[in-house]
Amino acid sequence: MEPTDDTSPHHETPTFGDPDLPQEGEVNTVDDPAATVMTGPQNPVIESQFPNQMDAPATDISTQQFFWSSFNISPRRVQRGGWARELTQPDFGISEEIAGVNMYLEAGGIRELHWHQTAEWAMMTRGHCRITTLSRNGLPSVDDVEEGDLWYFPPGLPHSLQGLGPDGAEFVLAFDDGAQSESNTLLLTDWFAHTPPEVLAKNFGVAQEVFSDIPLHNLWIFPGDVPGPLDADRAAAGVQPGGEAVIFRLSRSTPVYENSGGSIRIADSTNYPASKTVAAGLVTIEPGAMRELHWHPNADEWQYWLKGQGRMTVFNTGPHANTTDFRAGDVGVVKRNLGHYVENTGSETAVVLETFRSDHYEEVSLANWLSHLPPSLVSAHLGIPEEVLATFPRGTQGITPLR
Repeated sequence: MEPTDDTSPHHETPTFGDPDLPQEGEVNTVDDPAATVMTGPQNPVIESQFPNQMDAPATDISTQQFFWSSFNISPRRVQRGGWARELTQPDFGISEEIAGVNMYLEAGGIRELHWHQTAEWAMMTRGHCRITTLSRNGLPSVDDVEEGDLWYFPPGLPHSLQGLGPDGAEFVLAFDDGAQSESNTLLLTDWFAHTPPEVLAKNFGVAQEVFSDIPLHNLWIFPGDVPGPLDADRAAAGVQPGGEAVIFRLSRSTPVYENSGGSIRIADSTNYPASKTVAAGLVTIEPGAMRELHWHPNADEWQYWLKGQGRMTVFNTGPHANTTDFRAGDVGVVKRNLGHYVENTGSETAVVLETFRSDHYEEVSLANWLSHLPPSLVSAHLGIPEEVLATFPRGTQGITPLR
């Protein structure tokens, strides 16, 4: 019988930062360069965007469902007046709870009157927009929103969007169903065009000839005149004082977590009662800081990267742990209960929008959990002396401070 070679790779003792047997990662191929040769077709442009997938941290293990996508690879539907691009569950398999749309309306550009079978939550990312809707009690709302503001339209309630001057409006929509498509909406023009003229005449109490020039196809997005003063439109629509707010000024709200590393602002039904099915966090992360290790027990997290760049590792059962890179315009999804962090790897402030299909925001901080256990119990698990554990953060930080 051959003697056992205890120096072979299969018998090496795992080391800190490289815990697996058989060991994974390019760090283990220094003496075996042939192991990393890639001779097949390659796309260097794409590869350059994902350094943590091309050379993953040695702590990564196995594979799991792909949690990166991007509006940057989504086709734009462009018409006179604006454009939209979307990421739905058929496009991005892991995104079961939220479908996303990125839309732009030029100054005066109109997203025609319509409604959805799902709720529409939105955040303005640039410019200004006038929105109209009708409540369940039949009461109208007309509001102007700007960068950092939110709106929420419950399922089935009609609404419109129109870009204001000087630069129109860009925004991200989150529907509370991953299968919802922006191209699958109930449009005013379609309903009129596909209703018998005599029925239209009877419904509105006018002659059939009134409808002889209606559009015979939908408008979806089309150019229009920049709206006049907000007060005039409110008066014309019959808006009355009071009632539940349709909009929320998220970027002006007080952060729930803030330190030298960044901030987190939260909007959910506790401070934005209109938003019954979508909760959100607006996160800023300074260079070198990170969103602390945590998970969300009540919903999947749908991320939209607004500015900057970073990396995220998602920890799953198995174990599975995979790291990938994100930049502005990208979208990430983390399934509920899966551990993760988001680290700013760039030189500018990263801004990430987190949305959840829930009426309230929840997170579990790893540091907060460990700080509320008997130190001897944690020490027994991790082999870290109790006096060192005493220096760990106590409570939820949200963002790690810069040190």
